Amino acid sequence: MKRSWLTIALILIMVLSVIGLVAACGNNNENTPTSTPVVMLTPTLTSTPITISTPTATPVTTPTPTSTAVPAQKAKTRLRVATTTSLYDTGLWEYLQPMFEKQYNVHLDILSVGSGAAIKYGQNGDVDVLTIHPKGEDVKFVADGNGVARVPFAYNHFFIVGPANDPAGIKGMTPVDAFKKLADTGTAPFISRGDQSGTHMEEQTIWAAAGYKYADIEKSGSWYVEAGQGMGATLMMANEKQAYTLTDMGTFVSYKGKINLVPIVDKGDILLNVYSVIVCTKTKSKDMAQNMVTFLTSPEVQQLIGNYGVQDYGIQLFTPCAGAEPTS
Repeated sequence: MKRSWLTIALILIMVLSVIGLVAACGNNNENTPTSTPVVMLTPTLTSTPITISTPTATPVTTPTPTSTAVPAQKAKTRLRVATTTSLYDTGLWEYLQPMFEKQYNVHLDILSVGSGAAIKYGQNGDVDVLTIHPKGEDVKFVADGNGVARVPFAYNHFFIVGPANDPAGIKGMTPVDAFKKLADTGTAPFISRGDQSGTHMEEQTIWAAAGYKYADIEKSGSWYVEAGQGMGATLMMANEKQAYTLTDMGTFVSYKGKINLVPIVDKGDILLNVYSVIVCTKTKSKDMAQNMVTFLTSPEVQQLIGNYGVQDYGIQLFTPCAGAEPTS
């Protein structure tokens, strides 16, 4: 009997346990949140269209930049001048050139050659203006129709220079007598320009006045040497050989500090050295070429020419004569 009650009790315990478990499960289901479905609301589209206004494009005006380019400049006129070397070697042209270029807004092309070569350039139309000094040749140049007019603008004198001890003994003689003695003795060296320059032409004039043909002088012996160079180079050669030479006063004075030659014969009408300016007939710049004549004979420039070299050398290299023909 006891066994039966024990069995019943055990069964009751088991039933109660099961009921408790079921109740617990029921409580768990109550704690689990119920899933509520999410309802997606679809917005109602109105029938009025939405107008998107596009902004009106305002044109951007780009300012035209002011041109900074330098306008093309008219090329300067060029004036071609063939000049005797003595006017160039003394530095006179270097002194006057910038003044003329500034005053007339022109570029000068200065060709320094012997007067003979300058005359040929003028005859051929290769230059516009001549500034030369062999009187006979420049007069002929104009007479032959190659130049407009011969206008003297300055003068100085030629010197026969040589060693201070005067080995040929010509000091105090006239230029003609001095040349005679040089040729007759044929011992003291003489350096000639030998380039058909104005100075060389003057030398030939003196030889002719002394009664000699120049062709005979040229082949008279080793004492006579033709340099074939400008006045400055000829003076340097004569100094090196301690020889005599004929020179214009201006170049001699400007080279005096480089040589030890001295004037031996410096007097005589035949030694007069006149510089003239001539406008070439074949020039294509006649007005500008005429400006050169006006410039060289103007009172202001005449004064500058007269004063040129005085401060540096203590002596006047050129005497102005503005269109007048000097006689001595």
